[in-house]
Amino acid sequence: MDLYMMNCELLATCSALGFLEGDIYHKEPDCLESVKDLIRYLRHEDETRDIRQQLGAAQILQNDLIPVIVQYPQDKQLFDAVIRLMVNLTQPAVLCFGKLPQDASFRHHFLQIVSYLQAYKEAFANEKIFGVLSEKLYNLLQLDWEQRQEEDNLLIERILLLVRNVLHIPADPDEEKNIDDDANTHDRVLWAIHISGMDDLLKFLASSQSEQQWSLHVLEIISLMFRDQKPDQLAATGQGRSAKERVTDIAELEILRQKELTEKKNRVLQRSSRHSRFGGCYVIQGLKSIGERDVVMHKSLHNVKNYSHDLGKEVRRVPKRRQLAHDSESTSRRSALNVRFFLKEFCVEFLENCYNRLMCLVKDHLMRERAQQHDETYYLWAIAFFMAFNRAYSFQPQLVSETVGVRTFHFIEQSLTNYYEMLLMDKKEATSWSRRMHLALKAYQELLMTMHEMDHSQDETIRHSSHILKNNIFYMMEYRELFLTLFRKFDETKQPRSFLKDLVETTHLFLKMLERFCKGRNNLVVQSKKVKRKKRQTRPAGSDVQIRTSEELEEMWPRLVDQISKCIKNSEPLPEDVVPFDAASEVPLEEQRAEAMVRIQDSLLAGRGPEALSLLRSAREVWPEGDIFGSSSLDPDEETELLKQLFFANLPRRMIPEVEESEEAAEEEEVAEEELASVHVSEKEFSFLDYMKRFASAHVVKAYILLLKNYQQNSSHTNHCIVKMLHRIACDLKMEALLFQLSIFCLFNRLLNDPAAGAYKELVTFAKYIVGKFFALASTNKKAYMELLFWKNTAVVREMIEGYSSLQDGSSDSCKASRWTEEEDEELRELYYKYKEVEGEDILNNILAHLNNRSRTRKQVAKQLVRLGLANSMRDFPQERKGTRIVLWTEDQELELRRLFEEYQNADDILANVMRHITAKRSKARIIEKLLSMGLVSDRKELYKKRQRKSGSCGTKKGAFSKDFRALDLDEVDEGEEEEEEEDEDDNLDSEDDEEPTQNDGNNSTGNRSQDKQTNKKWGSASDRGINTLVRSLRQEGLSGPLLWIQSCLNRTAADREEDGCTQPVPLVPLSEENEDAMEHKNFQKLLRKMGLRAPANEQESFWRIPSKLSPEQLQRIAASISLQEVERETQEQLAVSEEDHLDTEEPREEPIQCPQGPKRSRLLSDSEEEGEESHHPGSCDEDELRPSGKRKRLRIEEEDEED
Repeated sequence: MDLYMMNCELLATCSALGFLEGDIYHKEPDCLESVKDLIRYLRHEDETRDIRQQLGAAQILQNDLIPVIVQYPQDKQLFDAVIRLMVNLTQPAVLCFGKLPQDASFRHHFLQIVSYLQAYKEAFANEKIFGVLSEKLYNLLQLDWEQRQEEDNLLIERILLLVRNVLHIPADPDEEKNIDDDANTHDRVLWAIHISGMDDLLKFLASSQSEQQWSLHVLEIISLMFRDQKPDQLAATGQGRSAKERVTDIAELEILRQKELTEKKNRVLQRSSRHSRFGGCYVIQGLKSIGERDVVMHKSLHNVKNYSHDLGKEVRRVPKRRQLAHDSESTSRRSALNVRFFLKEFCVEFLENCYNRLMCLVKDHLMRERAQQHDETYYLWAIAFFMAFNRAYSFQPQLVSETVGVRTFHFIEQSLTNYYEMLLMDKKEATSWSRRMHLALKAYQELLMTMHEMDHSQDETIRHSSHILKNNIFYMMEYRELFLTLFRKFDETKQPRSFLKDLVETTHLFLKMLERFCKGRNNLVVQSKKVKRKKRQTRPAGSDVQIRTSEELEEMWPRLVDQISKCIKNSEPLPEDVVPFDAASEVPLEEQRAEAMVRIQDSLLAGRGPEALSLLRSAREVWPEGDIFGSSSLDPDEETELLKQLFFANLPRRMIPEVEESEEAAEEEEVAEEELASVHVSEKEFSFLDYMKRFASAHVVKAYILLLKNYQQNSSHTNHCIVKMLHRIACDLKMEALLFQLSIFCLFNRLLNDPAAGAYKELVTFAKYIVGKFFALASTNKKAYMELLFWKNTAVVREMIEGYSSLQDGSSDSCKASRWTEEEDEELRELYYKYKEVEGEDILNNILAHLNNRSRTRKQVAKQLVRLGLANSMRDFPQERKGTRIVLWTEDQELELRRLFEEYQNADDILANVMRHITAKRSKARIIEKLLSMGLVSDRKELYKKRQRKSGSCGTKKGAFSKDFRALDLDEVDEGEEEEEEEDEDDNLDSEDDEEPTQNDGNNSTGNRSQDKQTNKKWGSASDRGINTLVRSLRQEGLSGPLLWIQSCLNRTAADREEDGCTQPVPLVPLSEENEDAMEHKNFQKLLRKMGLRAPANEQESFWRIPSKLSPEQLQRIAASISLQEVERETQEQLAVSEEDHLDTEEPREEPIQCPQGPKRSRLLSDSEEEGEESHHPGSCDEDELRPSGKRKRLRIEEEDEED
């Protein structure tokens, strides 16, 4: 940017600073005000940072600010203002723009500011400026804390920030093309720091007890000082070349010599020809061209091996998301010798006097969250750098004792886990999180290398300390599983090769130390984590009520009659806080009605007559249909008689069996269970061979082969680590077939044909061994050549070696249970051919509905259809679509919705009529939301169906209650109503939204009731199946821990309510990240709703709650259902038949009134009739069991309103 393009006011302000005459700077009288004006201008610069660019182009810092600092240090106000301005001008460009700009124009401005910063760094490579800063900092540090003012602390911090900003400026690779041992700009700045004595002040700040607040600033400056240094090279400064370095150099020269000799030999073999275009034509036999003939080559014979069909083709562009991650490490170079001597001396003094104290302070700031974001990266860098320097210079463990311990291992392991999670979530900053993850891995590697060095120490105390530390590290499961997790989660598009290199070397060292630790120990015990499974005894719901004989009941009844009579005569008040049902619960009304009867009986058995009478009257108001709880015009004697029938009735109570869960046979699910069962800790005997089997995975082998492809650029130690791991898998575990893959064999072919193959003897020997094993296997298994095309797991490896029937012969019981017999295959074929031509319906749903084996899942049926050749792949069967995804409303649809609302706004059920006649079918929640947004209704309660109370004048007969209880069998109490599963929690469609409206008959209360007892039975079993299916799927997704947490919360709440009788809603507060993530999981929220838990009602609530209406028995039953499977159907039918026989009366049945059925109700009735042909007469239903669908629909809308 040209100086003459500066803003006029800015130019005038810069001119008012002063002028430089020779080496003397003359400041103007308004210099201080001009500096403050420049600070004010920078505060209001635009998004392109125009003020900063203009000041950089005018070289204000080089020509004005630095001379002012050097010549006028005694002017305190001017010095403070100039330091403040310099800190602002030298701050990193990334902080100016917030992030690296992606736009081309902003990227140009970004690079322009970087170039100005590099010019600033050149100006700071001056001993005078750092001498002034060091002297000012020294004088400020001499002040006691009583004498030091707030302005003094601010100036100290600004001086440290200025040094930090100058050291942070990156080098210019185009201008600094210096050779090794030559000084660049960064080296000159470091030398100026050393000459001025600033380095001694930094060591004082790091070691002083009274200057603890500057610890993070000091550590950041030190990390930037050693940015381009390697600790091993720095430790070897001033020493002669070691024998190891000489051997490495000789090996590199030998590789280059072998390549040169091979190239000379190839040039000699090439036949020279005077006429190169008439060398002849050749046919390559066995290599087909585009047609059926062999390829004709018009080139010399020496190029025949390099022939390929891909020659001349355009290279296919790799998408950006699939490109390999680039290494962020800069090219290593050696600084000038005097700079390296100074840095080496600094490291030695820092380790002796400052390291342990400074690292303790920094760790304390990090733990107490006193640091800024990402400041832990400097802590990780310091661990990796200074511990490596200590190990390479003169190993003294006491100098780094602060960071050698289990707490440091735990901190690094937690940092690695956190960085990986952020790498997955924050995809835009994936590169930054990958660098931080790599830094944590380096620190972990250096800790292991320090422990390894302690094992070889001459001091017995140090070796004993290392043994104790290894015992603690190898005992914990997290540290053993860390490397397996990193290999499984490695992604070459996000993590560079340098990360993989350090991961392979660290894993090699860890396994080497673990193997040596296990030798000579027959019973090494380590920590293990698994899911605890308890088999609980069955118990009936409401088991807190003591079972009484008929004689005892006869003795109790007179006392209850006295209590009830007093309450009826109003001589004793009735309890007012009795509620027979929960409107916000997901439990169907039929089941709540049965529970209300059980609660009335429990109150009577407990001797609480007033409570039972209050419950009866409340239930009569909630369920007035059919006079199940009596009519509203009951006489006191009839009400007492009704309570007597309830008291002596043998009501069915639900039995809750606890079934132990089955172990998953698949290897992947076993790994997932071990990872997720973090709350259950046990101990087991450790086997190193079993631990190594965990590494026999395609994910691990892929990572190693990816690094092996660069064997020419890898160091000899890296190649040794790769071969050692592959040797463990192939030889120690006898799984060489895991390496039978075409890409690996292509790599071996390139290695064997390498001119410098003699320098890679270990790699060549292993490659020949694997290829020989493959051809030995191929002689007996002809399918081995096809297996080369695929990566394999341990099961396939076993099949390749032992035969393809070995896995089936040794299969577990769970695999046998999922096997298909010939009869089932034939039945599946018939159903497939029967329903494949049916349009508009899901073929898998039709097949599942008519299969004899009800345990088959949708996925199992689809896989078997593919195996039988009836379908090409699983993609032929789309996933079952649940709910609707239509969200946007067109203008025509809005007009249609307005017209339908105006047409049916006087109807009893506005919402049902609108949903029935609207063209674009949408969920109830979407229509309600749109009506509210259009202003057609002000409250969603206006859309509730208008409830019409029927006047039931008939009294309760003696047999009426028995007839009602005949309709309540065990299945009705035990099982709930089926609910549809939607993807969006707001799209809850009622099961009766698609039904035809029922005709309201005021004279007949049975016209709107359900058809028969089988409908409730079908609904209950479907609801239980839905809960079990959700629990099973959540366990497979790895949410076993949150499920156990929910179960423990329910059991704890039930116990508290049994002891205290408190019925307040209990919030579910997730304290761990695992539980917090689960509460946001969609299927987990569906399970909570099915269990009757309440979502946050409004913005003032943040947590789910256990409703106060749930009794302890209900809570215990819900908690038990989480870990239980379905109750066997035969036991339920037997109990149901016994209950019906006991409660049946001789009163004749009335003919039911047929009511219109919707599609779903018709299907449920037909299914239940097919299942219960023997126990129920088709077409007969209990009149007292029917209830109006309109009331159920209204209650469902109220439930949705509470959830919203």
